[in-house]
Amino acid sequence: MRRVVLAFAALLLALPAAAQTYPNKPVRMIVPYQAGQGTDVAARYVAERLGGVLGQQVFVDNKPGAGGNIGTEAAAHSPNDGYTLLMGTVATQTMNEFLYPSTGYDSDKDFAPIILVGMLPMVISANPEFPAKTIAELIAAAKAQPDKINIALPSTTARIVYELFKARTGAPLFGVPYKASATAMTETLGGQVPLIIDTATATRGHVQAGKLRPIAITTPKSSELLPGVKSVAEQGVDGFEVTAWAALYAPRGTPQAIVDRLNAEVAKILALPETRQRLLQLGFEPTSGTPAQLAAFEKQERAKWGPLIKAAGLKAD
Repeated sequence: MRRVVLAFAALLLALPAAAQTYPNKPVRMIVPYQAGQGTDVAARYVAERLGGVLGQQVFVDNKPGAGGNIGTEAAAHSPNDGYTLLMGTVATQTMNEFLYPSTGYDSDKDFAPIILVGMLPMVISANPEFPAKTIAELIAAAKAQPDKINIALPSTTARIVYELFKARTGAPLFGVPYKASATAMTETLGGQVPLIIDTATATRGHVQAGKLRPIAITTPKSSELLPGVKSVAEQGVDGFEVTAWAALYAPRGTPQAIVDRLNAEVAKILALPETRQRLLQLGFEPTSGTPAQLAAFEKQERAKWGPLIKAAGLKAD
């Protein structure tokens, strides 16, 4: 009996020591989208700086496909030792379970929340050749040509914006799904598709270059990310709001000491003035918070989007 007690005591003493030596090898951060997408851009910035404070490389591993499900499933089934992390999103953690018959993971049970990294406002934009410049003009154009005006949808969140916009305005736009932001944006810039819904991250550079015209942002009010661009709500669609977000997770069962350390280190990074400035330049509004706050926020988002998706009868293509 005494040996058992001593062994148990030794194990308890070893756990903090293990956390103190973490990490002793590179850490993988899975991004379930293609390189260049909004979540990927923010993840790479955070990964680079997190690696600097941890003393080990934190490298991004892009695993796109199935609306983010492929990479998220890979993260869920990875060892829970702190060496695999996931940059999850509003889609992978709160929407996809209602859109797909099976995601391959349980977003509520398979992950340990670490920290809410930031918000990615969505933007409805147009090729400069498209005549509509406001939400009212866009609605009028769509009603004049029902299901004839195409709009590119490169993500799950973009599709939610599209479906909610159609439901709230009656504008019969024709949604064109894309597997990735890069392709959708290329075809919008080239005029093959006149409209696109994408993150501010993916949109800002093209707007600044004059290659894309923003019509509205999907936050409740105008954002400093796109000065002068009114929100959908401010243009007459009361209460309209869809904001994408990204958050850091680990597989469920990752030692709490490691989760807490990662939360503390990333929170410090996000609090730096240069981090805020850089992420805003990338079209990403940095946030923060505790693991418990992220868990509560995720629960609220799931309760918000689940009924909407079910009521609209939305299914993944």
